[in-house]
Amino acid sequence: MPENTTPAVEARSVTKRFGPTTALDEAGIVIKEGETHALVGRNGAGKSTLVSILTGLQRPDQGEVLFAGRPAPVTADRDGWRRQVACVYQKSTIIPTLTVAENLFLNRQAGHGPINWRAMRARARDLLDRYGVDVDAGRLAGELDVEQRQLLEIARALSFGARFVILDEPTARLDGPAIERLFDHMRALRSQGVTMMFISHHLEEVYKVCQSVTVFRDARHILTSAVGDLPHDELVSAMTGEAGAGYQARSRTADAGAKIVISAEKLSLGDRYRDVDLAVRAGEIVGLAGSGSSGKIRLAETLVGLHAADSGTVTINGGRPRPGDVTSALRAGLGFVPEDRHKEGFVPLLSIAENATLPISHKLGRFGSVSPRLQRAKAERMIQDLAIKTTGPSQPVGDLSGGNAQKVVMARALADDPKALVVINPTSGVDVRAKQALLAAVEDAAERGAGAVLVSDELDDLRICDRVVVMFHGRVVKEVPRGWADAELVAVMEGVDAR
Repeated sequence: MPENTTPAVEARSVTKRFGPTTALDEAGIVIKEGETHALVGRNGAGKSTLVSILTGLQRPDQGEVLFAGRPAPVTADRDGWRRQVACVYQKSTIIPTLTVAENLFLNRQAGHGPINWRAMRARARDLLDRYGVDVDAGRLAGELDVEQRQLLEIARALSFGARFVILDEPTARLDGPAIERLFDHMRALRSQGVTMMFISHHLEEVYKVCQSVTVFRDARHILTSAVGDLPHDELVSAMTGEAGAGYQARSRTADAGAKIVISAEKLSLGDRYRDVDLAVRAGEIVGLAGSGSSGKIRLAETLVGLHAADSGTVTINGGRPRPGDVTSALRAGLGFVPEDRHKEGFVPLLSIAENATLPISHKLGRFGSVSPRLQRAKAERMIQDLAIKTTGPSQPVGDLSGGNAQKVVMARALADDPKALVVINPTSGVDVRAKQALLAAVEDAAERGAGAVLVSDELDDLRICDRVVVMFHGRVVKEVPRGWADAELVAVMEGVDAR
C-alpha cells in the first residue's frame, strides 16, 4: 500500500501576538503520522504558545492548524479538540483524592443516569491494560508515584480518542530508570500508531526517542530535520543562533585565596539534587545553570533557608544558619533575590522605601521604631543607585513596571551590604535596560567583596560569572570557566556533553 503522505498534524505560518510581544512569528511545524517529533528551543522560543494553539486553547492571529489535512475545530468545540489532540503537561492534572478510575473518566462517569461504579472500574482496567499501565483502577491517585501518575495522564488523554499526543517535558520529574521506562512506553504507543510531539530541554533524549526534530528560536521556525541527519553541535547551534548584544561583563579576576562566604557540603534534597558540593569566595560570582529539572533552583533556595536539606551542611560567612530558616540565613549576612518577585519578592501595597528597607528596618530608628527620615534617605540612595523609575520612595511597588519592581527586590537584597548573595533569575521578564542595571548591581556587590551565586536560564546573565556550575538531573556534572561559548554551555546543560 502507498504510504500516507498527509501529515498527521500541521501548523502553517502561525503568528500569535500578546500586546506588543510576538510569541510566534509565521512559525510552523509538520508532524508525520505515527512519528515521535521533537520540538526544542530555549526559553521564550515559542514552544508553549504553539502547544496552546495546537490544543485549541489559543487562536492564532494568522495561520492555520490542520489535523490529517482537515482544518482544526473551532476554539469553542472542546470535544472536537479532545478527539484530535491530547496534551500531557509537566505539571500533573491528576486529582489525588480521586481513584485512578475516577481520574480516567472524570466528568464522563455516566451517560444518562446514576454512576455504575463496577462498570466504570472495568472500563478503567481495560483502558489501562490497552496502554500498558500497571496500576489498580480502584487505588487513590494520590498514592501513585510520579511515574505512575504520568502514565495515567497519557492513558486518560488517549481515552478521548485522539491519536496525537503532546508530551510537555515528561521527564522533568523522573529519575533515570523511570525515564527509560517512559521511553519504552512511548515506543509501544508509536507501534500502535500514536503520533507524538515531544518537548524537552534534554537534547540527548531527542536522539533516543524521536525520529524528527523542529527547532524554534525567537518565535520563529529555524529548521526541521530527521534526527539521524542532524549532528548534536548543529542542533545546539540552531537553538542558540548568534549571541546577541547583551550586557557586557566587566573584566575582573576573583581572588583564588579569598575567604569562602557560601559553601555547601554533600547537600541532598529528596529527588531534586544529590551530594552537591559548592564553594563561593568573597568577590566571586558563581553561576548555577541547568534545565528546569536540574535542581539548580531548589539548591539555591536551600542555601537561603527556603528548604531544609535531607543531608549535608550549608555555611554562610563561616556560620551555619538553622536549616530551613530564611531569617537565620539573612542574619548570617546573606542577601537574596527570589525566583518569583510577585509571590516572594515584595509587598505590592507597601512603598518602595518600606519594601527596600525591610531587612534593615531595625537599623533605621531606636527602641523598635523606624525613622521615616532615615528610611526615606536610604530609599532615595537605592533609587539612584539602581536607576528605579518612580515618583518617589513613597510610591507603592505594585504600581511599578516589572523591571523597576525587580530593581526594588534587588535593592532589598543589597540593603545591608551583604557578604553573600543568592540571586535567582534576576532578569526574568524585564527589558534590556533593567537587565543591565540588575546585572551591574550583582557585579558591584562582588567588587565590594560579596560572594554571589547567580541562577539564571539566560545565557547572557551567566556571562558575568567567574565560573558556571552546571547541574543535570540533580547532580553537578561540570564546571565551566569564564569565556565559554553558547554552544559549549548549552551542550552541557542539555546532557549532550558532560565531560
